[in-house]
Amino acid sequence: MVLVNADKINKSYTEKPLLKDISLSIHENEKIGLIGVNGTGKTTLLRIIAGVEEPDDGKVVYTNNIKIAYLPQHPEFDPELTVAEQAEIYLKQIDPSTENFAFRSMMTKLGIKDFDLKMGNLSGGQRKRVAMAAVLSVGAELLILDEPTNHMDNDVIAWLEEFLMKYRGAVFMITHDRYFLDRVTKKIFEIDNGGLYAYDGNYDYYLEAKAAREEMMLASERKRAALYKKELAWIRRGARARTTKAKSHIERFEELRDSKLIIDDSSLSIGTLSSRLGKKIIEIEGLSKTYEDKKLIEDFTYTVLRNDRIGIIGDNGSGKSTFLKMILGEVEPDAGIVSIGDTVKIGYFSQDTQVWDPEQRIIKYISGISDNVRTEDGYLSASQMLERFLFPTHKHSIPIGRLSGGEKRRLYLLSILMQAPNVLIFDEPTNDLDIATLTVLEDYLDEFSGAVIIVSHDRYFLDRLCIRTFSFEGDGVVRHFPGGYTDTAKAKELEQLTKEINSGKSGSKSGQSDSSADKDTRQRQKKLKFTYKEQKEYETIDDDIATLEEQIAEKEAAMGSTGSDYVKLQQLTAERDELAAQLYHKMERWVYLNDLAEQIANQ
Repeated sequence: MVLVNADKINKSYTEKPLLKDISLSIHENEKIGLIGVNGTGKTTLLRIIAGVEEPDDGKVVYTNNIKIAYLPQHPEFDPELTVAEQAEIYLKQIDPSTENFAFRSMMTKLGIKDFDLKMGNLSGGQRKRVAMAAVLSVGAELLILDEPTNHMDNDVIAWLEEFLMKYRGAVFMITHDRYFLDRVTKKIFEIDNGGLYAYDGNYDYYLEAKAAREEMMLASERKRAALYKKELAWIRRGARARTTKAKSHIERFEELRDSKLIIDDSSLSIGTLSSRLGKKIIEIEGLSKTYEDKKLIEDFTYTVLRNDRIGIIGDNGSGKSTFLKMILGEVEPDAGIVSIGDTVKIGYFSQDTQVWDPEQRIIKYISGISDNVRTEDGYLSASQMLERFLFPTHKHSIPIGRLSGGEKRRLYLLSILMQAPNVLIFDEPTNDLDIATLTVLEDYLDEFSGAVIIVSHDRYFLDRLCIRTFSFEGDGVVRHFPGGYTDTAKAKELEQLTKEINSGKSGSKSGQSDSSADKDTRQRQKKLKFTYKEQKEYETIDDDIATLEEQIAEKEAAMGSTGSDYVKLQQLTAERDELAAQLYHKMERWVYLNDLAEQIANQ
């Protein structure tokens, strides 16, 4: 059943159209992601579909009595209201009949339990969670979400991912979290040059399909150009006879000329901008910091290397941003020192909202940092750098206040890189940056010759770049792990699994239980050898685990190609979950059998 149908939507804020003749339908239970470069109208389209904003032309038709819940990118709030009071306002705006207990339950799941806190005392992520709890608790047939993962910690993102995958309603959302997009959505809408393109699949499928679409468009353009060239030669030979045949030929030539495909092949380009870096980078020794009664970091020591790519993860409020500010010298530690090399020039990309003069012209802002910048392609002017960062010439003279949130973040990124830093520190760089910008930034950081330190909740970004991870665990504990986010999560899971198994063994040794299972365990511990069944299992368990992992990957690939077949998707999801349970059991056995094998080898 169609929930929403939009027909020939047009919207402009300047002389250049933002949305041009966009038509789309949203069916029940569909999970749709909306992507595109910042400033192309994603939020505007979302607001039009949500009924918050009117199009210039076109219409949006809704199924009778449909309940829509809309989460804006920056929800409005009253700083003097408590969480409970603000929640009531949100709920009344969406659905006055929703019971308050449903919201409170959802808030608890999202990690906020004190409903008497003032909204003004909450972090940006916490405030968004209050609004999100209201949106998710009303049982809407259509959820419209603008950047739901921004400012959220990894546990909340993982929970939200599972919630939306199982949600019995349609979801239409903007997100730049590529793992989130790939796992939740089954259809991608992309806004490109004012038009809308649909892809029936997840983000992984979209990448393949878009490449194929663009290749077809280029092939068609090459054919059109070749034919146009022939027709142009005919015209130039003076064959302008007044016959009907000649006139029709001329008309066809004019049609070919006017039908030229406009291909937006502009892409964000970042040349290597950095200055010389000596041997000493950043040395951290015995660093400690406590706020009131909350211990953020205790006795932390690390030496940052020239080519380090360090990811920093942890819950909101665990001290990640404070750690960065201690490195920058903006916050004094309680104990310990941070020593910075003489040649180090740090570029700091803060998550805090920038203080802009909304009336200042873009070109004035950038030229105020530097009129000319040395890059791998030679010296480039401020205007040329703006064009490289997808700010076309006609935008250079507009006030900063007219830019979208994502465009402002892109401008901020340019302002930092133009200073040619040789160490980069990013605090939540993926918030509000579009996927195209993130992809190019990742490529730039691959070639960057200095150290990079990143605080982020974007799992894909961390996996893509980081060679080590600092995990802020609470109570001052900061642990090191090799690899990115996924490697760290797997290491923690294995640690927990080993701890649980060892705990079970300890219970058996204590002699507190006389069950036959405990007796068998004690007998095996005394004999320190495999039973025949365990020996066979030990010999094949690595292959069994590999097979299960392959089967899970096959199911997930099949899930990505089901299109809008929700019944098939449910079946594949159930099969995938069953295989995942089997894999978890096999990994438990693998840890036990390998531990036993080591004891046998060492006796």
